[in-house]
Amino acid sequence: MLITLLAVAALAAATGYFTFAIVAGPSAAKVRAMANLRRGTPSKVADAAHPATSSGKGRNVSTLSETLVPKGSRTRLERMLARAGRPADWPIERVITVKLALTVAAPILAATFIFKAPSPLLAGLGVLFAALLYFLPELRLYSIGIERRAKITLELADTLDQMSIAVEAGLGFDAAMVRVAKNGSGVLAGELIRTLQDVQVGMTRRVAYEDLVERTQVPDLKQFIRSIIQAEAYGLALSSVLNTQAAEMRLKRRMRAEAKAMQIPVKVIFPLMLCILPVLFMVVMGPGVIGIMASFSK
Repeated sequence: MLITLLAVAALAAATGYFTFAIVAGPSAAKVRAMANLRRGTPSKVADAAHPATSSGKGRNVSTLSETLVPKGSRTRLERMLARAGRPADWPIERVITVKLALTVAAPILAATFIFKAPSPLLAGLGVLFAALLYFLPELRLYSIGIERRAKITLELADTLDQMSIAVEAGLGFDAAMVRVAKNGSGVLAGELIRTLQDVQVGMTRRVAYEDLVERTQVPDLKQFIRSIIQAEAYGLALSSVLNTQAAEMRLKRRMRAEAKAMQIPVKVIFPLMLCILPVLFMVVMGPGVIGIMASFSK
């Protein structure tokens, strides 16, 4: 019975994976638009878009997804994709197709658990696993978004230092951002290039900066963008604002490192009690216990 349940789970996962890999894909128009936006950007920052295998397949999948998926769910998925950095292998059409495939596979898996194992415990486990399978795309995108926010938070202090040096050397704020974005190779450099592209296509600086904050959802970056917007509105010197923000970001990074270092003893307690101390007691007290048992057995 266990082998049957594992086989059904593997079949459901394989169905979602192959649908993800084969059926869906970005439309040809989206590929051309992304290629035009990435033209002239450094290859180490801008990821090349994957071309669609056929021009009509992406449009058909997109039309089908817009028909079957509610607008609220599609908006939520697009927001999560934006916060995950819009990976080239995860276009919105592919994510929605996987979502639809898992929507079909999850009830089948739950019904298999319930019919093959009538016990309440196994039935509950089947329903729980089916729910996990249904929300698997959202969980993956949420995990990628958390990793991106951590990387941006870690890179922000060094990026602000570089921008401050460039501004003090005589460059304007936009030119300093271009220099830092082209010389950088991390996640924040890619987001800065995206912001510069938004400004180049006609978006105002304030809206482009707010869009950057919405995409990243990093509190420190939000604070920096607010400071830049206020400095531009009131005519303050950007060099002093950059120096102040860079010093504050370095201080916050050091405080976060100290907080993580203070959490290490608490995190070590549970592995120590569950894995190391029992083995240590067996090694130290085992010979004595064996000797006592041998003495009482005579």
